[in-house]
Amino acid sequence: MRRVRGTRTDRFGLVRPQLDAHTLGITSVAQLLRDCGYHVIVADATASEAFGFPEDPARGAVIEHWLLDNQIDVLCFSYRLNPADGAALVSRLVGELKRRRLFAVDGGAVKALHFAGLPETCRMVRERNPEVGGIFVGDETPAETLRMLGIETEILPKDLLKGMAYDEDRLSFGKELIEKGEYLAVRPIDRSGCGGYGTGADRLESRIQYGIDHRMPPLTRAHVGPYLPDRAEAVRLFLQWTRELAASGLLDVLSIGTSQLTQSNFGEDWGDKPNGGGVPLNSKEEFAAVWQAARPMLVRSYAGTKNIVSLARMYEEAISIAWHALSLWWFCRIDGRGPYSVRENLEEHFETLRYIASTGKPFEPNVPHHFAFRGSDDVTYIVSAFVAAKVAKSLGVRLLVLQNMLNTPKYTWGVQDLAKSRAMLQLVRELEDDGFRVVLQPRGGLDYFSHDLDRAKAQLAAATALMDDIEPHNTNSPAIIHVVSFSEASHLADPPTVNESIQITRHALEAYRKLRRKGEIDDMSLHPEVLSRTAELVSDARVVIEAIESSIRNPYTPEGLYRILSSGFLPIPYLWECKEEFHRAAEWQTRLIRGSVKVVDEHGIPISASDRMRFVTKSERSIPEEYS
Repeated sequence: MRRVRGTRTDRFGLVRPQLDAHTLGITSVAQLLRDCGYHVIVADATASEAFGFPEDPARGAVIEHWLLDNQIDVLCFSYRLNPADGAALVSRLVGELKRRRLFAVDGGAVKALHFAGLPETCRMVRERNPEVGGIFVGDETPAETLRMLGIETEILPKDLLKGMAYDEDRLSFGKELIEKGEYLAVRPIDRSGCGGYGTGADRLESRIQYGIDHRMPPLTRAHVGPYLPDRAEAVRLFLQWTRELAASGLLDVLSIGTSQLTQSNFGEDWGDKPNGGGVPLNSKEEFAAVWQAARPMLVRSYAGTKNIVSLARMYEEAISIAWHALSLWWFCRIDGRGPYSVRENLEEHFETLRYIASTGKPFEPNVPHHFAFRGSDDVTYIVSAFVAAKVAKSLGVRLLVLQNMLNTPKYTWGVQDLAKSRAMLQLVRELEDDGFRVVLQPRGGLDYFSHDLDRAKAQLAAATALMDDIEPHNTNSPAIIHVVSFSEASHLADPPTVNESIQITRHALEAYRKLRRKGEIDDMSLHPEVLSRTAELVSDARVVIEAIESSIRNPYTPEGLYRILSSGFLPIPYLWECKEEFHRAAEWQTRLIRGSVKVVDEHGIPISASDRMRFVTKSERSIPEEYS
C-alpha cells in the first residue's frame, strides 16, 4: 500500500496485541497526533486481544466492528516482540483485512496501514506486505513520524512546528557532518601539562581547570566493559582494550563497565551465579592492573550494590578513582540490582558519601534518569537531582558532577530537554558557594540511538549540539561529556567504536560552535518556548522542594529521603518492584505532552504542582514517623 496523503479529518486507530506490553511508543504517537488536532482511538483490551489472532473468525469480527464503529481511516499496528512472530502476525492481519474488504482499495474505510516494530520485524514486514505503508523502527523524529503517517507539515499548528524544527535541524546538521567525514581527522588533545598528569595525584578538578585555562574541548568519558563467558579471558580482553584506548589518546576518563557480580559480590566465589554482562573484575589486583593499563587516563567505576563503603575504599586504593557515583534510592531491591531494601540502601549510601567527602573526591548523583526510566515527569527529574545535590553538600562533598541524560524518554523534544536541563542547573547551582561547586556532564539517552549505524552517528552529533545549547554562550560548559557510543543499539562498543564516537562528538561540538559564531543557527538562549518552559519547571520544582522541606522533618537524611519517595513526592508510575511499599509514588500517572512529561489525572489533564503537593502533604501526614 503506497503512503496516502492525510487529511485533517482522518481518524487514527492505534493498536498493539494484548500480549505485547510495550506501550510507550503508542502513547507518544497518540499524544503527538492529538497535539496536531487529530482524533485518535487507542484499542481497548478486547480489541487488542482480537488483533493478536486476526485469522480467528470471532476475533476477526471484533476487529471489523472496532474499525467500523470507530470510523478508523488510518490503522497503526505495533508489535515489539519476536520478529518472526511479529512478521507472521502482520501477514495474517493484512490477509484478514483484505478478506473482509476493509481496505479502501477494496471498498472499505481503511486507507492506510502502518507498522511499528523491531528492526528485523520491520525488514520482514516490508518484504512480505506491500500493503503496509509507513514502517517505524522507533528512531524517527516527531516530524519524520508525521510525514510517514501522511501528514504534511503545512497543516500543523505553528507552535508545534517550531518545537519539532529544532530536532530536525540538529539531525540535518548531524547527517551532513557524518557524510563529510571530516570528523575522522580529529586528533588527541595534549593535556600532559596538567599537574599530576597520569599519576595517582591526577585529579578531575585539575584536568577541568587546565582545559579551561588552555581553551581545550571538554573532557570525554566513555563507559567500556566487554563480557565473555570465560572470566579470565574477559579480564584479559578488557586490559587489552584499556591499553588501546590509552594509546590512542582520545579518551580522557575510562569508566569501567563492571559486571553485576562485581558490584554485588565483589571478592566472593561466584560459582555458577549469572554475571549479567560487563567486565567481571573480582579482586583489588585486577582493578590495579586496569589503572596501570589505563595510564594516563583518569579511571572510575560503578559503585557497589553491597558492602558499598568497602568497595569505594578499594576504588580509591586501586584506581585512584576520578569520582564516585551513587544512586541513593536505586540499585537495590526497588530495581532488582542489589540485596538491600531502599531504607538499607540509603543508610549505606549516606555512610559512603561521608567517606567520599573525606577523600576530597567529586561525587556524581546517578539519580534523575533512573526516575525518568520509570515514567517520572520532568519536575521529578529536576527535584531528584536537587535533593541528591543538597544531600551531597550537607555531607561535605565539595565538587558535584551533575550527570544529565538527555533524550530520556527518547520521545522527548530537544526544546523540552533544554528547558529541563537549564532548570536543573539553575536550582542545583543555587547550592554553590566557596565550599561546593557543580560541573555539568551531559550524555545521550540509553535508548535514543538507532540500530542503523550511519543514522546513529548523525544522532550522536545532534545530541552533542543539544548539549552545547544548554549553555550556548559558555564555552567552558559542558566540562565533561559522557560519550555514549553510536553502536549502543547495535553492538558492544570496542576501542575503535569508542574512539570514533569521541571524534564525532568533538568535531560536532567545534562545528556547531562555529555555526553559532557565524550566526547560521538559532540562538537557543533566546528561544521563547525554552524560556517559558524553563521558568515553569523552575517554579514547579520550587513548589515541590518547599513542600518536601516544610512537611518532612530532616528531609536530607536517610529517613527523609525514604519518606520523600514513600509519600509520593516523586512519581514513578512504571515501577515494577516494591510497588506496594511505594504505592503512593507508583499511583501517579504521567503523559508525554508536546515532547515533555507531565503528571496527569485520569482524564489525561495535567495536574499543577501546587495541587499535587496539597494532596501529597495531606497523605504524608498520615504516615507514622517511624520509618523502620
